[in-house]
Amino acid sequence: MRFASPRTAFPLGVAAIAFAFLGLFLLYPLFNVFKASFYDPTGTTLTLANYAKVLSAAFYRAGLTNSLIIGVSATIATIVVGVPMAFCLARLPVPGKPLLLALATMPLVLPSFVGAYAWVLLLGRAGIVSQGLAWLGVPGVSIYGKPGLILVFTLQTFPYVLLPTLAAFKAVDVSIEEAGQNLGASRWRTFRLVTLPVVMPAVLAGGLLVFMETLENFGVPFVLAEDMPILAVQAYKLFIGEMGANPASAGVMGVLLIACTSGALLLQRYYLARRRFATGARGAPPLLSVGRGWRMASAVFCWGVVLLALVPFFAVVVISFMKFRGPVLTWTPGLDNFATLFARSQQPLINTLMLASAAAAGATLIGVPIGYVLTRYRSGLSHVLDVVAMVPFAVAGTVLAIGLVISFNSGWLILTGGWLILVLAYLVRKLPFSVRASAAILHQIDPSLEEASINLGVSPARTFYQLTVPLMAGGVIGGTILTWVTVASELSATVVLYSGPWATMTVVMFQALEGTSAGIASAAATLLIVVTVVPLALVHRLLKNRDVSVL
Repeated sequence: MRFASPRTAFPLGVAAIAFAFLGLFLLYPLFNVFKASFYDPTGTTLTLANYAKVLSAAFYRAGLTNSLIIGVSATIATIVVGVPMAFCLARLPVPGKPLLLALATMPLVLPSFVGAYAWVLLLGRAGIVSQGLAWLGVPGVSIYGKPGLILVFTLQTFPYVLLPTLAAFKAVDVSIEEAGQNLGASRWRTFRLVTLPVVMPAVLAGGLLVFMETLENFGVPFVLAEDMPILAVQAYKLFIGEMGANPASAGVMGVLLIACTSGALLLQRYYLARRRFATGARGAPPLLSVGRGWRMASAVFCWGVVLLALVPFFAVVVISFMKFRGPVLTWTPGLDNFATLFARSQQPLINTLMLASAAAAGATLIGVPIGYVLTRYRSGLSHVLDVVAMVPFAVAGTVLAIGLVISFNSGWLILTGGWLILVLAYLVRKLPFSVRASAAILHQIDPSLEEASINLGVSPARTFYQLTVPLMAGGVIGGTILTWVTVASELSATVVLYSGPWATMTVVMFQALEGTSAGIASAAATLLIVVTVVPLALVHRLLKNRDVSVL
């Protein structure tokens, strides 16, 4: 009988723990969602009636169609915005690039739910801008419906396309562009036929993230869709409305959501597998020499997109310090909204800080060893682990939460009603951030350092924790902070899983908007912005002083 060698015991142990954790809290709940879709509401009889009921109803078919239209449209829009912006920042002399890039990442860490609500304060039926336009005699402009959803998703998710595409443009071998121009191609033709195909994997990777985010997002459609059916929102409504032992219709909605995101992922991989994109770049290409007009145009475009994306967040902060008379905004400054918010309870803020910290710590403790194994021990087992660890990217928070409730509401392990199920949901959903951040920084660390330590008799586990982890500090802290700020603004899983004592700030906003308490919602939104931005800025400053990158 063969036993694992000391060198393989550590990665095998990490893989075993990772598979056990993800199997219990990710794959098992998803299986139960899938199973629920094939059982009747009593949970005793196999049937296809649930699919027939959902797919034959025009309302639910419209929800699927609307979600796909909005997702595809927002993906195309972010590519149209993000690719030119990435090219400008990579190849043109745009002023203030460091600040511009820092501000461009803010929509990713600011709560999407807050952004949607801020747009309502600006362009809703009683919004500030809407009222100003009406006073000027301009026909009504509304942020509600498909155009508003596409606009908000585009402004919130364009960094998903911008950041990887920017890195790809900087990695292009300039000699292939020069070869194209030497053969008589214009600069535009060279960009379209030579440069753009080379960066296409990065564009598609960012676009895939946008599509998944728009399809699974609960908060933005809840605020802006009104009565228009959206798949993620309908899954939630069906789940809380089904009184039987088995959430059959919600299970069907969950399966449809997973099928859509998985289909997009397979299409992306199929496209990339049929093409080669590698170049032999040895350094970043030089900036292009362009006229003053092009420089001004690129600066206006880049700064305009970023500032437009941040306008709602500045607006909601200002509005939170204005008094409301019922649902009507007055322009009298004051702290009434915050006083009312804290007079009710400070527990949601405490819950947000505690749950986000616990989830971030858990994701780091589990994700960093997984990232290490995926990078340093390439095998069939590590490939399977890589696929499983990335599954949460393709799963809507609402669907995972429904699966957790089905799985752990009774039986040998009951978790519903407490804080632990919330932490587990957050941890599973955000685990890919920690895994990818750790793997990325490991690619920059010479493995010979670890090999030397192991050859000197230090165990692989001890080498990892005492040598590798300190060298990975930037990636580890970056993944932890990204997990923390995204968990603090999480709504889709929270709204399904929370119980009364464990309400978070996003739940306070959710309930305030349902009750038309705009003042309380704006105060909660401002507090949530401060909670997510201030720690990020402080840690970024600390790590910058140590020459370590956060993101």
